[in-house]
Amino acid sequence: MGLAMEIDSALLAALKLQMDWGADEALQALPAGLPQPKARPEPAPAAEKPPVRPVGTPPVEAVRPIPAAGMEAAALAAAAQDLPSLRAAMEGFAGSPLRDTATQLVFADGVPGSRVMFVGEAPGADEDRLGRPFVGVSGQLLDRMLASIGLNRGENFYISNILPWRPPGNRTPTDAEMQLFLPFIRRHIALAGPDLLVLLGGTAAKALVGGKEGITRMRGKWHDVRISNDQVIPALATLHPAYLLRTPTAKKDAWHDCLMLRRRMNEA
Repeated sequence: MGLAMEIDSALLAALKLQMDWGADEALQALPAGLPQPKARPEPAPAAEKPPVRPVGTPPVEAVRPIPAAGMEAAALAAAAQDLPSLRAAMEGFAGSPLRDTATQLVFADGVPGSRVMFVGEAPGADEDRLGRPFVGVSGQLLDRMLASIGLNRGENFYISNILPWRPPGNRTPTDAEMQLFLPFIRRHIALAGPDLLVLLGGTAAKALVGGKEGITRMRGKWHDVRISNDQVIPALATLHPAYLLRTPTAKKDAWHDCLMLRRRMNEA
């Protein structure tokens, strides 16, 4: 109690002294002559928070195929000596979570050994339900277009996809998924033995041809697709029939590509 009164008296005396000197502004928190409070240290900047991942979105690591899965896919594909054994190998391959969300494997349709093989990107809902590629509305459009140049899947062409399992919600396959299944589709092409390939859509074209060009620049041209170290097959890139349904004005470009294919077949 006595100490507090002494401090109050000291403060009043210091204040009176400053008033006598004519001081009418406070330059610091306490009168001169008394100890000043220590300055508080500046707070450290807050650590940057990691971006919030939406609920239900798997971490990036969960959707990337581990190297072991890629090596297993390559080994299984190389060991297949015919189409039935390749199909069995693909059905037994557990390296992709797509197998757990799809209804069934979608392998191929048409006539193996035909001169022309068509390759798309992945099955859709109708294909997942029926177990055959290109059987929905876009597949029906493709059949009508090819019939106009004398091609019929029941007689003289073969068709498949790079991915044999439907991605959930019909989403576009990721680059990692396409890379994982490339050994299977390359072996599939080698065993089917076509003379020419037709790549339906930008995803399939980029996966097999490579490069960064979009399908509008790739289409209407012949590209070389390497199936193995000693086998290269000419491939025509064209628009996916699902795109043609959304963009009817692009059908003239697709028709031009069909005529290119027919001319190439006639020349051979």
